[in-house]
Amino acid sequence: MEIAMVLGGILVLVLLISVLKLNAFLSFIIVSLGLGLAFGIPADEVSKAVQRGIGNTLGFLAIILGCGAMLGKLVADSGAAQRIADSMIKVFPSRYVQWAVVITGFIVGIPMFYSVGFVILLPLVFTVAARTELPLLYIGLPMLSALSVTHGYLPPHPAPSALVEAFGADMGKTLIYGLIVAVPAIILGGPVFGSTLKKYRPKPLKSLFSGKRFEDDEMPSLFVSIFTALLPVLLIAGAALLEIIFGEHPVLTFVGDPVIAMVLTILFAIFSLGVGRGKSMFEVGESLLKAVKDIAMILFIIAGAGALKEILVVSEVSLLIGQLLEGVQVSPLILAWGIASVIRFCVGSATVAGLTAAGIVAPLISLTGANPALMVLATGAGSLMFSHVNDTGFWLFKEYFNMSVKDTLKTWSVMEIIVSVTGLLGVLFLELLL
Repeated sequence: MEIAMVLGGILVLVLLISVLKLNAFLSFIIVSLGLGLAFGIPADEVSKAVQRGIGNTLGFLAIILGCGAMLGKLVADSGAAQRIADSMIKVFPSRYVQWAVVITGFIVGIPMFYSVGFVILLPLVFTVAARTELPLLYIGLPMLSALSVTHGYLPPHPAPSALVEAFGADMGKTLIYGLIVAVPAIILGGPVFGSTLKKYRPKPLKSLFSGKRFEDDEMPSLFVSIFTALLPVLLIAGAALLEIIFGEHPVLTFVGDPVIAMVLTILFAIFSLGVGRGKSMFEVGESLLKAVKDIAMILFIIAGAGALKEILVVSEVSLLIGQLLEGVQVSPLILAWGIASVIRFCVGSATVAGLTAAGIVAPLISLTGANPALMVLATGAGSLMFSHVNDTGFWLFKEYFNMSVKDTLKTWSVMEIIVSVTGLLGVLFLELLL
């Protein structure tokens, strides 16, 4: 009976978001309250559980996601993203231009939210395609595959960071494993698949590309741009790698802590991309303020997922679900990927899909001994599966490239399937090695 109620709650969540178009945060809260009362939890306890779930979730993530958004905004507003992109294009010969945009998308995608990276880098893709006379999708899809994979797999992006918290994983190890899994997913979904799309000749609307272009002397150096953008990865993954090699040490533990790493990074970025380049603290503060506004709703959605997870824990249904799933003769990694994939197909949002799946499969970690870091990556890979008409990323791609729905399904949606399935295969391969 309890399982049927949970499935009913998930169905209601899907209907509220995808059919009624209700705000995702409100949908999570409504479903959480409804399930809590349906499970027989006293009304006052339901309210406390929702508050506790929101507080516990945001307590860890607020600093990480806030600083991550600020870093991305500074990278964009300072011209660092353009510097990285322009430099990569100059370094690589035209026949290797796909790899230039892949590396650019990967570097810029780590600190920057998907939609921001998309809007900032796409004008460059159009320029490169025109200059080299190469098909647009042949150039553009590799960059988008890199942005998509970093969005789904790698902290400090919202969904992977929230999944690390939900599964109790180590962020440093998750980041190291994520980088290993991300490379083949990006290559197959980007340059390899993109090479088959030369027949598509979309003609984008030029009116969509009126963003600011920086002059050379307005941008930071390439080293400063790349170093600042990748500093969170260098601190978190570097500390984790050194601890694996040399053992734990207080300094490494401190520097590699995700919260400390993000705070140190944003302080460095304020200087390297802001005041150190002649900007006033007021100008830097304006960028930081806009960045926080941009992620407010993402934080609320993650908080709502935390509330639903807490209701499942308080009602002890999560344990029952875990015990039932434990009896299924399927790897918990495949289960996590499959459940996230189904929710992604129904709801559209990768963040909602990943966090909802985490609330369902989290008990499997203690029951099966599954590796928490690999569970994060499997769930993240599933959350990217088959983007279609209910996903904002689908329409972003369609409108900017000025393509038909049919052609968008045959290009963008297939790319998302490739990076999702490749991610799962990479996670399963890592499981064999660990």
